[in-house]
Amino acid sequence: MSRVALVTGASRGIGLAVARRLAAAGFDLTVSARSPATLDPAATDLRGNGVRVEAVTANLAVEDDVRALAREHGERFGRLDVLALCAGFGSGGPLDEFPVRRFDQQYNVNLRAPFVLVQALLPALRTAAADSDSGAKVVAIASLTGMAAEPDLAAYGAVKAGLISLCESITSAEGENGISATAISPGYVDTDMSGWVHDRIDPARMIRTGDVAELVATITRLSRWACVPNVAVTRPGPHLWRA
Repeated sequence: MSRVALVTGASRGIGLAVARRLAAAGFDLTVSARSPATLDPAATDLRGNGVRVEAVTANLAVEDDVRALAREHGERFGRLDVLALCAGFGSGGPLDEFPVRRFDQQYNVNLRAPFVLVQALLPALRTAAADSDSGAKVVAIASLTGMAAEPDLAAYGAVKAGLISLCESITSAEGENGISATAISPGYVDTDMSGWVHDRIDPARMIRTGDVAELVATITRLSRWACVPNVAVTRPGPHLWRA
């Protein structure tokens, strides 16, 4: 039986790199993003690996969309070996001026949606874990700012710290059922979302999306008895432990 993964944020950036890596490893996929204009071409590309790919448009800021995504995956596949939470939203600004509505947006996409999605997909994760030496894996793209705070990223760091904690809680609650969760916490990755710092950080010196995807793929190969709670990924040299 083929292993099955669900990847959010799969139309570009880290999510697309992760989906490509999993498809190349033979995973059937549900891929999700907000816009069919970018998601559908990505799904077509992924099918070139000879795997089944189902595309589901969903805005993770909308709870009904999150629950519909989980429901459609369950109806189409019935099991879930890997849940890759790659969708994200981020913005920065001075703490004393940062709009609370922008904090709420980041909370809804980066933390609330993963919580709801994991809850809704637990039956499918448990089904996969029951007959797999690897168990079932949840991998969430967090951020180094959730571990080491940086100026102007208070809201983003706070919700990503919550995501790191959520991963630990998933493993604590579901580890006996063969489900474990890993947060991957990189510094700046060369994606569109990092464009706001290109004036001071050369994108050529940022972490590659393929680096993150390789870590996700490695985690999927671990046995059910090995859990990695969090992986920090930082740029080298004087940027160690800085985004």
